[in-house]
Amino acid sequence: MADSRTFVRFGTQRRDAWWLEILPVVLVLGGFGVYATLRAFEGSYYEWGPYLSPFYSPLIDAGHRWWKFSPALLILGGPLSFRATCYYYRKAYYRAFFLDPAACAVDEGGRHKYKGETAFPFILQNLHRYTFFLALIFLGFLWYDAVYAFNWDGHFGIGLGTLIMLTNVCLLSLYSLSCHSLRHIAGGKLDCFSCVSFGGARHSTWKGLSWLNERHMLWAWLSLFSVGLTDFYIRLVSSGAIHDIRIL
Repeated sequence: MADSRTFVRFGTQRRDAWWLEILPVVLVLGGFGVYATLRAFEGSYYEWGPYLSPFYSPLIDAGHRWWKFSPALLILGGPLSFRATCYYYRKAYYRAFFLDPAACAVDEGGRHKYKGETAFPFILQNLHRYTFFLALIFLGFLWYDAVYAFNWDGHFGIGLGTLIMLTNVCLLSLYSLSCHSLRHIAGGKLDCFSCVSFGGARHSTWKGLSWLNERHMLWAWLSLFSVGLTDFYIRLVSSGAIHDIRIL
């Protein structure tokens, strides 16, 4: 077995293309960050008929009575704080953008004094358990938007955008409900379910959330794609680039 000096000198003894693991994260997460930032500052083409972009929900001061900038900037911090502090996304962007470390058994390079998440700004990651409750508020607004997307001038109707918005909020719900913090609250912190009130119900809930939690990475990526796709579709329809397909 090689000693630590060999590891530091060569960076890693892995012979596989380990960098392929972080390349999709750089491209997809980085691309989404650029797109979402541009859309948040654009401040237009965010609603059409019963459709409202998730980047702008809830829609505040759309008439610019007291806020001169994009209404998306008024609510951006809520959903962003939940995703940015997410346990899975931390692993993803620490590796992809900070190379800290780039992959398992790959040297970070240079000399580092490990502080974990105990120093600013990374200590703010510990707010994740609280941003979860904030995310639930935004999820409630998005469910309202999805249901309202069936309302066509007071009559029930379905368009392609309706289905896209409904799919998006379902994936966002799966992403939120698979959160590690929720699983911990439900029962992950307990050593004995039979020793607490409603132990049976909490154990069943914990088992269900554990199943979702095992697929947290999947829901994280699918919901990221769905949010971007929903906003992009509504922008195209609102700008007149395409026409919404009326299904019913």
